[in-house]
Amino acid sequence: MKISGHKLTPDFAEISEVNKTSGDFKRNLPDTIVIHYTAGSSAMSAINTFKDPSVKASAHVIIDTDGKLTQMVPFHKIAWHAGKSSWLDRKGLNQYSIGIEIVNAGRLEKSGDIFRSWFGKTYRMEDALEAVHHNESEPSWWHRYTEEQISAVFELCKTIMGTYQIRYILGHDEISPGRKSDPGPAFPMEKLRERLLHNNRKDEVETESKIPEKGFVNTKGLNIRSGPGVNHNPIAEPLSRNTELTILDEKEGWYQADVTVTGWVSKKYIKLIKDS
Repeated sequence: MKISGHKLTPDFAEISEVNKTSGDFKRNLPDTIVIHYTAGSSAMSAINTFKDPSVKASAHVIIDTDGKLTQMVPFHKIAWHAGKSSWLDRKGLNQYSIGIEIVNAGRLEKSGDIFRSWFGKTYRMEDALEAVHHNESEPSWWHRYTEEQISAVFELCKTIMGTYQIRYILGHDEISPGRKSDPGPAFPMEKLRERLLHNNRKDEVETESKIPEKGFVNTKGLNIRSGPGVNHNPIAEPLSRNTELTILDEKEGWYQADVTVTGWVSKKYIKLIKDS
């Protein structure tokens, strides 16, 4: 993936530019990437929304379910994606950040084996994930991201970081907590940050191999929590001994695990299946 003249080259992205900006970034900016979901059904619906002159919103890049990229604002221009937002001592993150929109329905409502989005589209069980949002305390159902999207986000962020001095990668829900919930718990934000922002990892392949895929509980009554630490509340009944789980992420001695819900469990009480 390449950037030329503050735009992705045509062999990596379609260009569908909109004139919805606040001008050029100031010197040494942008230094932040903000990840969003579109809360819509398709890339075309998001593109058409940003092209609508009555909609005061825009983003730099949209990523479709198959990983296809569409750029709508050049990277040296301020887009209107963050809205009312703050991070550390900053307010109004538009002026500091590149906005990436991923086609995803967001929160879903379960009805039997069908999951329905706010705009009426239905999704299959395998497209849904039950998890607790880090700004909430109760589990909800969320639309899963595709592998192609996650790979495209990584490659895009990596390419942007090769051109601009990126210091932060944030979710919209982190800079606008309570107001926004994207990209939500279905997106592997911590893993993305670990791979891109931490230089103590030898390479991407090694980083990936450090996160096992399967394990089982080797203690009686293991709590599964909303975040990595005992200060986070349990989100379901304790897991019984020998419960098998899928491990999605690892952080500070805790595994993010997918069982009947997705939450965090203490690493020391999990036996990896590959070691058993």
